[in-house]
Amino acid sequence: MRERDLTRAGRGGLSTSRRVKLGIAAVSGAACLLAAACSGGGAGTLAASKQGGGAGTPAAAPLPQVTITPADGTTNARTNHGIAITVVQGKISNVSVTAGHSPVSGALAEGGTAWHTNWPLRTHTHYSVTVTAVNAGGKTVTATSSFRTLGPASTFTATTLEGYNQTYGVGMPIVINFSQPVTHRAQVERAIEIKSSKPVVGAWMWNGSQELDFRTQSYWPQHTHVSFTAHFNGVEIAPGVYGTSNLSQSFTIGDSLIGVTSTRTHHTKIYWKGKLFQVWPDSSGMPGDDTANGTYLTIEKGNPVLMSGPGYKNVPVFFSVRFTWSGNYYHDAPWSLGEQGYVNVSHGCVNLSPEHSQWYYDRAVPGDPITITGSPVAGQWGDGYTEWFYSWKQLLQHSATHMAVQVGPSGSTFVDPSTLPPPTPATPLTGSKPYNFVAK
Repeated sequence: MRERDLTRAGRGGLSTSRRVKLGIAAVSGAACLLAAACSGGGAGTLAASKQGGGAGTPAAAPLPQVTITPADGTTNARTNHGIAITVVQGKISNVSVTAGHSPVSGALAEGGTAWHTNWPLRTHTHYSVTVTAVNAGGKTVTATSSFRTLGPASTFTATTLEGYNQTYGVGMPIVINFSQPVTHRAQVERAIEIKSSKPVVGAWMWNGSQELDFRTQSYWPQHTHVSFTAHFNGVEIAPGVYGTSNLSQSFTIGDSLIGVTSTRTHHTKIYWKGKLFQVWPDSSGMPGDDTANGTYLTIEKGNPVLMSGPGYKNVPVFFSVRFTWSGNYYHDAPWSLGEQGYVNVSHGCVNLSPEHSQWYYDRAVPGDPITITGSPVAGQWGDGYTEWFYSWKQLLQHSATHMAVQVGPSGSTFVDPSTLPPPTPATPLTGSKPYNFVAK
């Protein structure tokens, strides 16, 4: 059967008979400064490099020159460029930055002559910067900057599809939605940090102008703990449109559950916990109502779901797990037991026996991959969670940075994809095949 009356708009979370609830988490200038005081000397130390020494006396090493951006006294500092510190004729030995009373993190560049904050600055916030630099002779200078960031006239909010500490399938992408269209997309991608208990490689991809997804190159390893922080406070997503809060979430990848249904053989292979578990007879969409090809993800489930179609209305169908917005499910179909394994007779769903549909229903969570093969009908982008329609190369093309993202327990890093090992050919256990959605 096919649930034709259910909504086909939007992207909801997968719910059980108890309905799994997917949580929504809401979400200038530069100055060259010299120290007012130098260790080991008074006012004469600053001018020592200009004074000639006696015969045979080596000239003193010049004092470090420190530049801090934004400059001291700035009252409407831009937030998306962060804080930049550079030193000439010396190296940075210490940096202290506070936003109000909170410390601010940053990174020292190789060579020790530059430092930059890790993330955008918060809007409408007072910052204090203190920098100590040392020259080749061991003399130090201290420079400071105190400034306030801008208060934006226009703001945006962001939400995530993932729910706090919920469990998802191995195909689940991170999904972030924006209240307004995003034009500065690379800045947004770079403002997000991901952590995972097991290392993965993935990429950000844009699904329109208001949705950003992170998909792994291969399926997540089962039993992986994942968290992310989107440092959106201070990010300018479009001219004059800023974020004023961050967005964080954590979730878990559960047991690997993968279904592969062949519309030609009328059988479904079930992979459970990394192994082929069973092969089930099924009956998919009849000619004219063909179940479309593609690697989808489970969306929601219900027991029962009221389904309507040609000649029937609001029929309760048990152990139903949805994988397209247009109304395709794995579900219990005792009325077609005689056809399962032999012929396609459904209106687009995959009919299973009561025993098999209940087994699958009991274990399904949002993001479990379901692949349909052998159909004469191509899958449609956006009819469900279709991020796995893309190959790895196509995924990178839909990123604003076109960069791969390496993720591990300590965080995430953007890397040139050409520096990574080539992706291994996909198997049902590891990911989707290129062009899996095309008609056969």
